Amino acid sequence: MTSERYRSQSLWLDTVPDPLESRPALAGARDVDVAIIGAGFTGLWTAFYLKTLDPGLRVAVVEAEIAGFGASGRNGGWCMGTLAGIGNLFDDDPEGAVRLQRELFDTVDEVQRVCLAEGIDCHWAKGGNITVATSGVFRQELEHDLEFWRGIGAGQSDAHWLEPEGCEQFVRPSLNFGGIYLAHVAALHPGRLVRGLAETVEKHGVRVYELSPATAIEGTTVRTTHGSLTASTVVRATEGYTSSIRDQRGLIPVHSMMIATEPLAEHVWDDIGFTDRITFGDPRRDVTYAQRTADGRVAFGCRGSYFYGSKIHNRFAPDDPAFEEVQSVMESLFPPLRGQEISHRWGGALGIPRTWTPSVGLDRGSGLAWAGGFVGEGVGAANLAGRTLAEMILEVDSPRTTLPWIDRPLPNWEPEPLRYLGYAALARLATALDSANLNESPTPRLRGAIYNHFVRK
Repeated sequence: MTSERYRSQSLWLDTVPDPLESRPALAGARDVDVAIIGAGFTGLWTAFYLKTLDPGLRVAVVEAEIAGFGASGRNGGWCMGTLAGIGNLFDDDPEGAVRLQRELFDTVDEVQRVCLAEGIDCHWAKGGNITVATSGVFRQELEHDLEFWRGIGAGQSDAHWLEPEGCEQFVRPSLNFGGIYLAHVAALHPGRLVRGLAETVEKHGVRVYELSPATAIEGTTVRTTHGSLTASTVVRATEGYTSSIRDQRGLIPVHSMMIATEPLAEHVWDDIGFTDRITFGDPRRDVTYAQRTADGRVAFGCRGSYFYGSKIHNRFAPDDPAFEEVQSVMESLFPPLRGQEISHRWGGALGIPRTWTPSVGLDRGSGLAWAGGFVGEGVGAANLAGRTLAEMILEVDSPRTTLPWIDRPLPNWEPEPLRYLGYAALARLATALDSANLNESPTPRLRGAIYNHFVRK
């Protein structure tokens, strides 16, 4: 794939300053101490902290395309101090979930610290996040969410309620029934971050092999199309691409779709807000997310689709109907964006675990380590996962290695066609429930309970 084709994958890859020329592929058999599969955020952060803790360690990363080709170069650009499925962890281990949440809050500042120390310019802006209730029913849900935040120890400076007029100081959607402001969120340019991380780990002595898709993990040997890495520890950091490796079905790829406008005139920003580059979403189950980019665009996304057989789509036609749906949602929330030119349209695969809860782990007996299942919230969580994996691999005494997401099982999803039919049914249910709530109808008890049983947020 040429650099021009890589640039066409997303706004973020199109606007990075480097030429996107691929690094050499792995050829032949090599021995290392730690072999990492995947040059996205999880793999690169793991490599970074391994070399920080032990500069003499031999670490190599294999990547199927180029660093940032997957979800790390296609996401919404939110570095969030949150984690999908933490409510589930809170039910199992309240004290541990509180510790994990505090680590996630601190992780946002850790990412900024490393970027400053390593000279990674990722257009960082810690303006926070606001989730605005776009119906009265959604307001009730958000009020319940605020109770959850208080229950796990989040103070007023971490998360607080804003009435509609308070929300309008930051962002001005067409419907506004109040919302939650979360302080520990930053907007960034994920392409610049992931590409900068790849350059940084190389400077620290990590070998990054691109155009080297992993085809199998055999013991502690990683097989690629033209070579192999044999190591004491193998780290699987493949997120939505996990199913592309033989016998790996713990995560399935679900595609989220994004669009970006051309840079907007200041009078449009006066109408829609996004003060301090705050990130925005609403509570619907077909997740919406938006940010103001450093060059003055709206980057807006919605949850997309699962394709039969865990098929991954890296490219979508510009006239794909899914992009019309994303644009329709964006314009309904922000009417001043109607008629604005859309410069970029793209999609990307994120990893969904069967339990809907991420996991970080190391099986010392087999030498396999893993992290993933971030359900689209991995920009920040991948940093914490990478730090934790490095500490586990090197047996560093750390409070992070006892957090409740450690060694949680990632059970295989059901075989096809059950997997496809089940996910399709959940997607239809989510859309129906959102439609009811947006029209001020309460969530039907039975259908809401079914959805919440399978989708544990």
